[in-house]
Amino acid sequence: MSLLSFRKNKELEETTINPQMEAFLKDYSIEVMPRTAEKVEDFTALLPTGTRVYIAHIEGTPIEDMVATAKRLAGDGYKVMPHFPARIIKDQATLADWIARYQGEAGVDQALLLAGGVAEPHGDYHSSMQLLESDLFGKAGFKRLHVAGHPEGNRDIDKDGSDTNVMDALRWKQKFSETSDAEIALATQFAFEAGPIITWADALKDAGITIPVHIGIAGPAKLQTLIKFAIACGVGPSLKVLQKRAMDVTKLLLPYEPTEVLTELAAHKAENPDFNITHVHFFPLGGIKTNANWAIANGGSSAVPASQS
Repeated sequence: MSLLSFRKNKELEETTINPQMEAFLKDYSIEVMPRTAEKVEDFTALLPTGTRVYIAHIEGTPIEDMVATAKRLAGDGYKVMPHFPARIIKDQATLADWIARYQGEAGVDQALLLAGGVAEPHGDYHSSMQLLESDLFGKAGFKRLHVAGHPEGNRDIDKDGSDTNVMDALRWKQKFSETSDAEIALATQFAFEAGPIITWADALKDAGITIPVHIGIAGPAKLQTLIKFAIACGVGPSLKVLQKRAMDVTKLLLPYEPTEVLTELAAHKAENPDFNITHVHFFPLGGIKTNANWAIANGGSSAVPASQS
C-alpha cells in the first residue's frame, strides 16, 4: 500500500461514524444558562432545531433573564426546558408566576424540577416532590416533567453515603409518573465511567423504577475545568477517571472528550435494547459550540444552515 493510500484509509477510519454512537446520540439534549446563551450569536448554526435545551436557573439569576432566554430559544425552534429549583422558589405564588411567565412569553410546556444547589430553602419548598405535589404544572398542562437522578449518589440527600433517601424519593416519583398525564424522565448528574452508570441504571430497574433515564454527560473541556466542576457538583467514584488522566503527562494538556464513556454506553444499549437509559444530556462545560461540534463529529444530528432550513 502506498503512503498516500495509507493516509486516505487512515483519514476515512478517523471520520467514520460509529453507528451505535449515532443511535445513542439521537435526540440528545444540552444545557445552557442565560449568561452563556448570550455569548452564542446563532444557536441554529450549532444545534438542530427541535433539540431539547435545558436552561439552568442558578441562584441570583433574575426570572426575567430566564424567561427572555426561553423566549429566544423557543423562537429559534427549540424545545425549551427551564429548571425549577425548589429551594430558591419562595412560595406557591412565586411558582405560579414563573409558570405563567414561561407559558405566556415563551410557550414553555416542559420543565426540570429539582431541589436546587442552595443549602437552606428560601421559602416553602425544599424538594422537587413538593413542586410536583402542588399540581400547578398539571393544571398548566405541562406535557413533560423531568426530575433529577444521581448515578453516584447524593451526599446532600444521603449524608451517610447510602442511597436510602434517594431511592425512597425515586419510588415516590415512580408512583407519581404512573398517575401523571405528563411524560416523566430522570435527568442525571454527569459521571465519567460507564460501569457504575450501567450498574446504577440496572439497580433502578430491579427496584421497579421504570422512569426513562436521560444520562448526564460532561462535554469536551479542559481537564482542570472538569475536575473543578466535578468536585463542586459532588461527582463521586468516577472522578478517579479524571484524576488518573491528570497524572498522565501525555494527556494532561489535552482536552477531555466523553468518547470512551459514551462508546461503552452506546455498545451496552445496542446489546440491550431495553436498557433504561434512553437519551444523552450534555453539560457543555467547555462551551456550547465545542460540545455541539463534538456531538456532530460523533454522530449527533448537525444543524441545518439557514439557507437550507
